[in-house]
This record gives sequence, C-alpha cells and structure tokens, in this order.
Amino acid sequence: MDAEFSRRIAVGRIAMSGKDMTIEANQDECAALAARFGLPAIRALSCRYRLTPGRQGEVLAEGWLAACVEQVCVITTDPFEDAMTETFAARFVPAERFREDEALDPEAMDEIPYERDMIDLGELAAEELSLILDPYPRRPGSVLPEGVGQVDLPPAAPEEGLPEEEGDGGTRRPFAALAALKKAAD
Repeated sequence: MDAEFSRRIAVGRIAMSGKDMTIEANQDECAALAARFGLPAIRALSCRYRLTPGRQGEVLAEGWLAACVEQVCVITTDPFEDAMTETFAARFVPAERFREDEALDPEAMDEIPYERDMIDLGELAAEELSLILDPYPRRPGSVLPEGVGQVDLPPAAPEEGLPEEEGDGGTRRPFAALAALKKAAD
C-alpha cells in the first residue's frame, strides 16, 4: 500500500555535508491523511528537514513539523482548528541492518528501516503528526457542564437502620459487620 503522503529521496543523493529540504502536502494528500487519522480535515502540513548521512548507510533526519488540523472537541463535539508544531529526530537504517529489539529504550532515537536506497520523508512527517495529535482534543475555552464528571460521594452521616458497633462512638465498621454476619451464619 502506498503512503498517503510520500516524498522519497535516494540516500545516495544526500551530500556528505548534509542536505536541507522542505516538503509540503498538497490538498489531496492532506485529505487522505485526515481520513487516515480520523480527522475532519488537515488544512496544511509541512516539514523542514536537515538530513545528515552517517556510517553504513544510516541517515539522521532532524525535522521541524508544522500543521493546521481540524479536530472535534470531546466536550462540545464542535469542530475547531488547531495549529501544531513539533521538532523531532529519527535515524533511517538499511533494512538488512535494522534490529527490532524486544527491550526498547524509550529514550533512544527512533530507527526506521528503508530498502533500495530510498527513504520516505513524507511518511515520517505523517507518523510524527499522528504522535502529536491529542486523542481527546478540547476546543480552547470549552469546559464541562457543572456536575458532569463529578463523583457521587457517600452520605456523611451513617444511614438509618444500619447497626452501629458498641463502644466505637457510632463509627461504622464494615468489616466488623461482615464478621458479625459470618459469626451468625456459623
């Protein structure tokens, strides 16, 4: 399956001194990504890259992402636009050298395998956008209505009709009541 937003570049075309480039999604690519991420719309998506070749075919990609997306507020269910920016770094590694460690270090730089001397900067930008999207977006200024999300607390006074333990000053002891029930059953 082809990526919705693909900008492939040959690793061999990256100079030893590095390469700076900017990619931008067109309207069709933005619409396809919005469908992929379950968003009403993506208005704009661009990413500026600094690519630096490393040892044995590795490529360090430092990215500066900017996007304007339309999301649906989880409180009001109204759509709203949100501007997002993010900086990130990832390392492209030839597929034959890529190892997917079982004990991943969450602080380690992301490694992305590539084949046939081609890396895809568009797909990397799309994946980074998916990581910064808020799973519970809230329109600025939206608040929950009064009483929604509040936890019902038990009454402060003991309920009538419940037995109180003798000598405890009227404090309810639920485990003592259970012990008494068990004793009565025996």
